[in-house]
Amino acid sequence: MTDGAVRDGTPGGVRGGAARAASATRGRVVRRLARRVAGGADRGMSSLEVVLLAPLMIAFLLVLVAFGQQVSGRNAVNGAARDAARAGSLERSTGAAMNAAAEVAEGQLGDICVGGSVRVTRTTPAGHEPGSLFGIEVSCRVRGLDMLGVGLTSTLSGRSSSPIDPYRRSG
Repeated sequence: MTDGAVRDGTPGGVRGGAARAASATRGRVVRRLARRVAGGADRGMSSLEVVLLAPLMIAFLLVLVAFGQQVSGRNAVNGAARDAARAGSLERSTGAAMNAAAEVAEGQLGDICVGGSVRVTRTTPAGHEPGSLFGIEVSCRVRGLDMLGVGLTSTLSGRSSSPIDPYRRSG
């Protein structure tokens, strides 16, 4: 049995077929109107969402890159301080130790820091006797978003000390 036949009581007659056709036509019209009403309200929403959200997403990514540069710069400065202290502890005089420390620090931080901003200062008392400590502080201005043309830099510093080696270089 069909739907039309059950409603009007005739077994698939003319009246049942006409009722089914009218019902189908009404259903199509209602669906078409519903799509038009719903589509009209959403028309242009995706463009608006892109216009509003794209700059926020780009800004978020730039902030992540800047934080990544800071973390990388901090690790590089600390590593350069450690290696510079070790290089200075192997030298025989305070002057030679400071020169060696500065050379190592500048060599390691050349790509990380803004040019000419690497500073090496001694943190331990004067003298360079075996068994004492040779301590330095390395600081420089780290590029934040410099690669994108945004001039954000910050000064980072790292400290380290190394025992002056009794079996250091002769010369």
